[in-house]
Amino acid sequence: MIKQYLQQAWAQLRQQPLISGVTIAGTALAIFLIMLVVMLQQVKTAPFAPESNRDRFLHARYASIENKEWGAGNTSNGPMSVKTARDWFGSLKTPEAVTIYTFVVSTPVNMPGQPATSVDMNQTDDLFWRVFDFSFIDGKPYDKATFDAGQPVAVITASVARKLFGTTACTGKTFLLNHAPYRVSGVVRDVSTLATTAYAQVWIPFTSTDMVNNTWSDHMGMMSATILARSRADFPAIREESKRRMNEINQQISEEGYSFIDRNRPYDQETQAIAFAANWEPDLGAARRQNLIIFIILLIVPAINLSSMTQSRLRQRVSEIGVRRAFGSTRTEIMGQIISESFVVTLLAGILGLALSVAFAYLGNSILFAQAYSQTLSTPVVDASILLHASTFGWALLFCFLLNLLSSGFPAWRASRMGIVNSLGGRL
Repeated sequence: MIKQYLQQAWAQLRQQPLISGVTIAGTALAIFLIMLVVMLQQVKTAPFAPESNRDRFLHARYASIENKEWGAGNTSNGPMSVKTARDWFGSLKTPEAVTIYTFVVSTPVNMPGQPATSVDMNQTDDLFWRVFDFSFIDGKPYDKATFDAGQPVAVITASVARKLFGTTACTGKTFLLNHAPYRVSGVVRDVSTLATTAYAQVWIPFTSTDMVNNTWSDHMGMMSATILARSRADFPAIREESKRRMNEINQQISEEGYSFIDRNRPYDQETQAIAFAANWEPDLGAARRQNLIIFIILLIVPAINLSSMTQSRLRQRVSEIGVRRAFGSTRTEIMGQIISESFVVTLLAGILGLALSVAFAYLGNSILFAQAYSQTLSTPVVDASILLHASTFGWALLFCFLLNLLSSGFPAWRASRMGIVNSLGGRL
């Protein structure tokens, strides 16, 4: 039965190529727009290397602190000091690992006697390489002993390695980082700026600089933390332990008049993706509702147009439907045929729309994926591992199915309810 429906649908498409082409093009445009919106959201939350564990991440990018002398409602918001990050998040026992790192900043690198070039640098601890899964081309990350000793070593990307040494096989070689000599510990594949937490071009131990002393009042500084949970089921326990640890720290600093506010941190990946301001707690529910409204609008508008097209095509087939009814076809069979024909159209259009959206994402990546409040001017880079997930195809099929039901359901119901006499007479 399904095979017969598909054969009939294909025959109808071939009999009316112009109308079919317009219908497929209109549906493809709708799927194209919907999938662009989906991709723009997915790159913020879907896992890809070196952030393959995004579903297990909790982020404490900022902290908020108040002082009783500042007055009610007045707070300072921003990155933490090394001491605060270690005492608050580094001491947690529930997670699998916790890494502490700085914001990405631009800094000059060069070989002696050569002109300097700017790269994006991040200062991290040794656990950074456990939380994030980088692909090492040469060498290895710096370990705990190297980090604790504050040795001037660096992990660099392949593009930086080629720019400095002309090759990626450069482990053990030395270059100048902000005029200080650093030895290459390892070389990794280039990282897309869409990996907002792991991204950099050069990574060094923050113990190799004076970052520990880059602080005010010993509480705020330049550090953020990312927590790797053993599973998402541990999120409530981690947040509870984090809140308990914050209360302990607040007791210790209460004599100075200070106290931290957690603003429900740490945030999971989805919440962190919309958390642009340190003094503002993101509203995940509102963001989801906004996305849902966008999806509904993008579905309903083309569905109305496609419904009109379907109705127009049915007017040309009224007699055919009457003959089928006269020879015993049931209303369910009539509806099934019309919906299956429409589904073939939407499925073909869905494949075309998905292909167009992926191609457009590649070609327009610098515009589509430009990041607000980014610390780097590097162009966002996308590849198949970032854009194409099983969920992407799942969303495409879901939208095709919903668009098909919205656009063909009512016309199919009307066609199945027609009287046989009226149908044979060509009246819809």
